[in-house]
Amino acid sequence: MPSLYPVILSGGSGTRLWPLSRKSYPKQLLPLIGDESLLQATVRRLRDVGCTGSLRVIANDDHRFMVRRQLVDIAERDSAIILEPVGRNTAPAVAVAALSVARAEGPDAIVGIFPSDHFIRDTAAFGAVLDQASAAAGAGHIATLSIVPTRPETGYGYIRRGDPLPGIAGVHTVSSFVEKPDKPTAQTYVDSGEYGWNSGMFVFRADVMIDALETHAPECLAAAGHALDDAHTDLEFLRLDRDGLDAAPAISIDYAVMEKTDRAAAVAANIGWSDLGAWNALHEIAEKDERGNATTGPAFLRDATGTLVRAEDGRLVAALGLEDAVIVSTADAVMVAPMARAAEVKDLLADLSAADRAEATENRRVTRPWGTYEDIDREDNFRVKRIVVDPGARLSLQRHAQRSEHWVVVRGTAHVTINGEETVLSRNQSTYVPIGATHRLENRGTEPLHLIEVQVGDYVEEDDIERLDDVYGRS
Repeated sequence: MPSLYPVILSGGSGTRLWPLSRKSYPKQLLPLIGDESLLQATVRRLRDVGCTGSLRVIANDDHRFMVRRQLVDIAERDSAIILEPVGRNTAPAVAVAALSVARAEGPDAIVGIFPSDHFIRDTAAFGAVLDQASAAAGAGHIATLSIVPTRPETGYGYIRRGDPLPGIAGVHTVSSFVEKPDKPTAQTYVDSGEYGWNSGMFVFRADVMIDALETHAPECLAAAGHALDDAHTDLEFLRLDRDGLDAAPAISIDYAVMEKTDRAAAVAANIGWSDLGAWNALHEIAEKDERGNATTGPAFLRDATGTLVRAEDGRLVAALGLEDAVIVSTADAVMVAPMARAAEVKDLLADLSAADRAEATENRRVTRPWGTYEDIDREDNFRVKRIVVDPGARLSLQRHAQRSEHWVVVRGTAHVTINGEETVLSRNQSTYVPIGATHRLENRGTEPLHLIEVQVGDYVEEDDIERLDDVYGRS
């Protein structure tokens, strides 16, 4: 494989996998299969098949510290994280990717675009497909991975293959891109052998994609260029300029370029692929018992068939007499649905958002650059949290106008500064932070610091924080 510069798109929200996936903690950052997150698995898979070029991740600004932590955890410390201040679909992201690689590596550098939230079972076959796609890209084509269909799926777009490309085995021209079909039409596509699922993975030479954007979506390319030109570095992140990106149309790369260009090529990919778009897709690839049930966590099923259970909060989930159902239990929400209607979870989530339910977007466990916190209990005038501070991390120097705080250390050692006076607290020791006091919490040890925080006051929301000094660059 020629040197391929992978760009991973990590801006999705995974709304059909609620309540596990939420806006504040989307599916690509979750360990849905195994111990690693989907993002980590994507990075590892690309390295395993020989993608040696420098890695770029285009991510949502709100997820930046989670993305950085997950990359560091798998020893990807040198990867570039490009932050989108606003989501504009895949065409602007691909334009940013092509321009970024062209400027750093040269216009003929080969770029790979990979969603962060897909599953691929056959890594070896994936590597062989990327070899074919890279060869097509080197010859001036924009290669798209066309998944060999295993069923008449109505939830995916399709690619119709044209004539074989001379000299590149397994690669065809693209006859057409087809919208999501109904079931009978999808069956005719599968029976014909001429169609594949549109995976959203692309391989191209940077200058070829830039030329295609200039021809078919010039406003998108111009906006991406301005967003990069006026980008600035913030800690370990490259922040795209908001005004520049705002000018880009919210359009997919399929509509903007692939359906219009005469350089599109399709590479047939039989790689055990799934986009994990809904709970039924996760059930399909999960390990199952003899009755087709897949369980995670403490679950007990009686007379159940074809059922998926995920008990994520440690509580037992017991089910009786279910058939083709989904049960997902988290610390603050339980979702139950027929398997056949799993895709409609997105609509259920929209209803919850319209009802202004915090569970629609927020997790009880919230990630911060220094660690995590999780709500244990709360009412209008008090709030109880469990706080975990990573080794070597420190919270901002801050104060609160409307609440006091009580801290009890339950594991580790805390260095606490209150109004300029520093104390060291170990397990079973506590301190009190009055309203308006300037304070900071640090973990100078080598193990995580765990403490219980009790907030009391007229207002206990997160926006009652005035940061006076912060090593993570937050205002």
